[in-house]
Amino acid sequence: MTEPKRSRSRIVAFHHAFSGWWYVLRTQRNAWIHAVATLGVIVLGSWLRIERSEWAVLLLAVGLVWLAEFLNTALEAVVDLASPKMHPLARVGKDVGAAGVLISAATAAVIGLLILGPPLLTKLGR
Repeated sequence: MTEPKRSRSRIVAFHHAFSGWWYVLRTQRNAWIHAVATLGVIVLGSWLRIERSEWAVLLLAVGLVWLAEFLNTALEAVVDLASPKMHPLARVGKDVGAAGVLISAATAAVIGLLILGPPLLTKLGR
């Protein structure tokens, strides 16, 4: 058994990582929803001038949604490679991966509402 090839250059390794990032943005419709939501959170948080600790929580939540989306995309690719024909377990793997993204996105939305909701209501005079 041969060892897998590893890049000896950090620049090449970063190139591979950014290629993966671009692949997700190019091929996954939900990634664009995450991108718009991320931009919305950043704009709203800036406008509301939230505290540094609140930024930390929001950015962690946003990062976990992106992480779930990237891992789900990788899982789907590996499942497609391993099981090119329809198989019930392949469907389970893909459905569970998608559920992970849904759970992370829903959790991030609740965190966003808890952090951004009260100062937004105050700023809007309600």
